[in-house]
Amino acid sequence: MISQFNFPTTIRFGAGVVKELAVYLKKNDLSKPLIVTDNTVKELSFFKEILNDLSVAGISTEVFSNIHKNPVKSDVYAGTEAYDATERDCIVGIGGGAALDVARAILLRINHREDLFKYDDLIGGDVYVTNDVPHFITIPTTAGTGSEVGRSAIIADDETHQKKILFAPKLLAKIVFADPMLTIELPDFITAATGMDALTHNMEAYLAKNFHPLCDGIALEGMRLINESIVKATKNPDVEARSNMLMGSMMGAIAFQKGLGVVHSLAHPMSSLLDTHHGLANAVNLPYGMKFNLAGNEARFTRMAQSFDLNDTSPESVIKHLFELNSDINIPHKLSAVGVKPKHIETLAELALADFAHPNNPKPVSREDFKNLYLEAL
Repeated sequence: MISQFNFPTTIRFGAGVVKELAVYLKKNDLSKPLIVTDNTVKELSFFKEILNDLSVAGISTEVFSNIHKNPVKSDVYAGTEAYDATERDCIVGIGGGAALDVARAILLRINHREDLFKYDDLIGGDVYVTNDVPHFITIPTTAGTGSEVGRSAIIADDETHQKKILFAPKLLAKIVFADPMLTIELPDFITAATGMDALTHNMEAYLAKNFHPLCDGIALEGMRLINESIVKATKNPDVEARSNMLMGSMMGAIAFQKGLGVVHSLAHPMSSLLDTHHGLANAVNLPYGMKFNLAGNEARFTRMAQSFDLNDTSPESVIKHLFELNSDINIPHKLSAVGVKPKHIETLAELALADFAHPNNPKPVSREDFKNLYLEAL
């Protein structure tokens, strides 16, 4: 069943809904989209079918896919040049978090041509986002970051590897076409890693220290949907499991406007320094970060255990369950299994301390805490 709801933007949700894209573009007098995706999605059959549908409808497309797994500023500049050179009139982001982050950053840059990182939200750069932006449409192909419903993009500096966050309400998509059929053929690893990324978003948002009871409720339901479906979606997927994962992913992205926490600050440096898949980095660090946060937040951990429908609803059961869940979907328990070495720990701890996510963690995190967490997980 295809449904429509608005939160925070218009979302068309359901199997086959991507077929509505051409009609939507024509209805809004848009005929020359820049399609931003990654080189993997670019070669998939459903992507080629989308391009064919647009061509049949008389819509001229330009595909930009030259982006890094963990996006950097130069990706955004190259995409802007492609938009300018081919005289596009809108942007359609199709893919996972990397593609959608680059698409959103290009969207910002079209009419904001000073240095991209002038608009870094962490230094108050959002006040400079004053000009209009092109029409923007998002189509997720993974159930992970939930970037399709976001208003921010995370882009790293090419040289320092430090991640910056570009944020402005204007960067919200006009419409999202969330079609679970686009995720059906995802490889097991991508399903597992992106799914644990979505779970991390919901859990960290629920624990974030900011007050936002609406996000708390959304996060708890997002946890339930993902926990109920991630193993099936990974090992034996069907439309229902994929739909639940896609919805849970969007819910996590909506909820984390409340904030994130220590797990993301552990994961981001691994992506920047070692090019680790973001979802995988979150997945491996999640049990350790949650264990760090447990003391003083026992009531919230019990509520999460209830959302997971655990027989044992003690706070400690959540940590045990996360390790078991990782095992069930073939995510390793140790950082050494994903390329982290003792020689990396000091640099990782320094980058983690500088990261933007942990200030919203329910308890403070020092450089020594980060170092000890990495060592515990190593």
